[in-house]
Amino acid sequence: MQYRKEIDGLRALAVVPVILFHAGIQGFSGGFVGVDIFFVISGYLITSIIVAELETGDFTISGFYERRARRILPALFFVILVSLPLAWWLLLPHELVAFGRSIIAVMVFASNILFWQESDYFATDSELIPLLHTWSLAVEEQYYIIFPILLLVCWKLGLRWVTAILATIAVISLGLAEWGWRHDASGNFYLLPSRVWELMAGAGCALYLSNKPQPTGTLSQVLSLSGLGLLMLSILWLDDTIPFPGIYAILPVLGTALIILFAHQGNWTGKLLSLPALVGIGLVSYSAYLWHQPMFAFARLYYAEEPGLVIMSGLAVLTFGLAFISWRFVERPFRQRQNFSRKQIFIMALMGSIAFVLIALAFIMLEGIPARFA
Repeated sequence: MQYRKEIDGLRALAVVPVILFHAGIQGFSGGFVGVDIFFVISGYLITSIIVAELETGDFTISGFYERRARRILPALFFVILVSLPLAWWLLLPHELVAFGRSIIAVMVFASNILFWQESDYFATDSELIPLLHTWSLAVEEQYYIIFPILLLVCWKLGLRWVTAILATIAVISLGLAEWGWRHDASGNFYLLPSRVWELMAGAGCALYLSNKPQPTGTLSQVLSLSGLGLLMLSILWLDDTIPFPGIYAILPVLGTALIILFAHQGNWTGKLLSLPALVGIGLVSYSAYLWHQPMFAFARLYYAEEPGLVIMSGLAVLTFGLAFISWRFVERPFRQRQNFSRKQIFIMALMGSIAFVLIALAFIMLEGIPARFA
């Protein structure tokens, strides 16, 4: 798969608004749509990789999960590991019990289900949950369990049938999202069925570009700029009073799809998103996303009142410093196959998950270890 700088720039356009939104900085009321941008990008990249391997006959389920484990788990484990002493220091017993439950949910790819049952994403007290943001990882992980198998089974039917099947799933999912915010707003926000259409939008982009060259010329210029405009409108105009996801989520999803399909190095949008600063932020965007919520939550727990703009802005900047460190010294080494074999990756993933589950069970069974405050 050919590397596209503008996709990393698009990642930057996703992660920065999310971080500023969670920092409480004014002017980014729709910053939460950064997650929707990530979903579309993920759907595009994952499908592009799978389709390329299916066409050459190289695709295997074990190879797919190995790549996902290398990409997701090392940085995630590192952030949770660093969060443990902070949780021990700052969380009250009932909060430490809840933290333990969230760790277990993260390890079994179900934190979105846990937070659906326990927390409203837009409620003020959700700002104090260190691992709240992992709900989006759980959505993607659940998607990774189902989607590769679905694509593998359907691939022999031909590209038209695959496209039709994925489009049907996307339409049903969008319909569920529009129905869901009226009947269970929290479940609609957190759960895979009402989110899968966003991932399918990215998958559709991948299927189109796998079969046809990327459009160029005036049309690509206009449509890629339109996509950028839709993203800006989503970030600056949407807010937590608007039912989401549903029809309104079409704005960031369509905007992201237009950029994926039409932005390239020969037009303004592609050149803008390929600026070194944006590409650099995009490269560390996953680690930045992992770091920001624990940092903000622990800061809010430490201070008696909501931290001021200077503190939250400083923490937002620090997020990217920590993101670079974990990208350079955790993410990159584990992605290199010469450093760790597939067997080693799977063993470390299993052992790490078991270790965190045992620690979390201790927090729960010892009722938050109130003796810490004796």
